Amino acid sequence: MDNYTIIKAECKGTFKERLMQLYMKVGNYLDSEKLEGRKIQFSKIFLSDAQNQYQKLIDSDLYQEQLSKAATTVVEQAPADGSKIAILLKTSDQEPDFLFHSIRLTNDETNGMNSYTQTIMLFEKYLRLIKEQGLTLTENCVRTWLYVSDIDNNYQGVVKARNQIFASYGLTIDTHFIASTGIGGNSHSRSACVAMDFLTYPNITEANKTYLKALDYLNPTHEYGVAFERGTRLDTGDKQQFFISGTASIDKHGNVVYVGDVLRQTGRLLENIGALLKDGGATMNDVQYFIVYLRDFSDYLPLEKFMQEAFPEKPYIIVHAKVCRPEWLVEMECSAIKY
Repeated sequence: MDNYTIIKAECKGTFKERLMQLYMKVGNYLDSEKLEGRKIQFSKIFLSDAQNQYQKLIDSDLYQEQLSKAATTVVEQAPADGSKIAILLKTSDQEPDFLFHSIRLTNDETNGMNSYTQTIMLFEKYLRLIKEQGLTLTENCVRTWLYVSDIDNNYQGVVKARNQIFASYGLTIDTHFIASTGIGGNSHSRSACVAMDFLTYPNITEANKTYLKALDYLNPTHEYGVAFERGTRLDTGDKQQFFISGTASIDKHGNVVYVGDVLRQTGRLLENIGALLKDGGATMNDVQYFIVYLRDFSDYLPLEKFMQEAFPEKPYIIVHAKVCRPEWLVEMECSAIKY
């Protein structure tokens, strides 16, 4: 059985002091998971200031002794509660059946390159890696994350590059796309305006995947020029996994709903997520965790109260990350499992 949790530093002390807090918290958690026969498979680390924090993280005992033992990714999306660093952890009693590629560009690679060119470079790096293992983008890639700095200005270049790559590999409206989140975020490379993560399953075929639509609630993404699936269900024999893409307050015509009201937008996007899960035979009870992307820090307190009341038992984290349309104040993604 897989298990997810989110562990945060206390909102006080220097960054190094918070790393030490997390070293103890994560260590205690992994010890308790070990008693249940589970060990770490993956971590996602959210930083508030990658330029100043990334190397300290990589050099820390937290990373060297605990997190680096499994797949990991680091992104600058500040935890909205002020904790500076938070970690999404996945543990399991099984060996990993997936590959996770966290691909970043260096300052030398990105110097003078725009978001379109950087996105092409990131995809090409990933494609070379999986080709060496006899895998393909079309069949084996199940989920992507695209982190875009200054997303209001750089997103269109990312969209153009992804559409071009997908078309060249036969990913179209007549075949399928890939579940994805395209969201504001930064890497530790100062001149990089795009970073990407890829989730790949080597031992699957197209028959293992079902693409979730919920057309009574959301329109197909290609209708507004982007290429991703709203969600994907992956059947692997012992369980069904649901990968719900970044979802916002949108209706079946592609219109932004409840402009200017973060709580009503939250209600609508959760309705959309529920419809996507239902399309694959799951419910909100099957959700393992939420990542909540918030455009405006000042909306944190009412949104935190909403999430506490709506999902008191589920792990979630609210991070500062702009959504690809300025009118969207909040976006969420989640993962669900049915055994």
